[in-house]
Amino acid sequence: MAALSALKRFFRVVVFLSQLYVFSGRGSLSFEHFQAVAQALKEQPSSSTLLPSIDIVETTSPPDYISKCPSNGLCSKLPADCMTCNTNYSCVYGKSVAFDCKAKPQVMCVDDNHQQQENFTINMTCQFCWQLPPSEYECTKSNSSICMTVSCPRQRYNATCTVKDHVNCLGNRVFPKMLFCNWTGGYKWSTALTLSITLGGFGADRFYLGQWREGLGKLFSFGGLGIWTLIDVFLICVGYVGPADGSLYI
Repeated sequence: MAALSALKRFFRVVVFLSQLYVFSGRGSLSFEHFQAVAQALKEQPSSSTLLPSIDIVETTSPPDYISKCPSNGLCSKLPADCMTCNTNYSCVYGKSVAFDCKAKPQVMCVDDNHQQQENFTINMTCQFCWQLPPSEYECTKSNSSICMTVSCPRQRYNATCTVKDHVNCLGNRVFPKMLFCNWTGGYKWSTALTLSITLGGFGADRFYLGQWREGLGKLFSFGGLGIWTLIDVFLICVGYVGPADGSLYI
């Protein structure tokens, strides 16, 4: 009897736990919920109809130096920006020496037989870029108008210079350089000299050059009784007296 009573109690506990599981939403109710969700997913359109397939193509822009590099040109004539060269430690300043070079990626060049090549040799003078003659580089002139060209010693200004494309040299191809002031304000040396000879006694030459104080001094002193006039003719003739803004004669 005790065993039968214990068995009944066990079945009651099992029934109670099963009912509790069902009412908690984890039993048959959860299965119905799962069926509803599955039905909704079937009715929803597939993702392929919502989002069209997009083919992603990776494109790489060409390097900046490509625009300077001629296609299928001679490798020995390539601009310096289109190749890389190894350092030649036997380089003697001022002497011609050979350098082993290689075309940069995406640069196509050929040899004298029109055969494509990647490694080649070039000959150039052993010197740094800032030692090149002025005809082989170009400099900015934006700051040249702030210095005086007529001065002793002659003034200089800071400029940024860039080596021309087909000139090969050692070191940086863009470098600073001190250049002589060489700008002009439009004054003609011949006009100033003519005024000094003809109307110098009235200060016309000094007025023309923008030197108003000296012009008034010559005007009221009649050219320093002629002495100042003769001196100005000589100074303008040799170029010692120039425009008041410090520019050069045309």
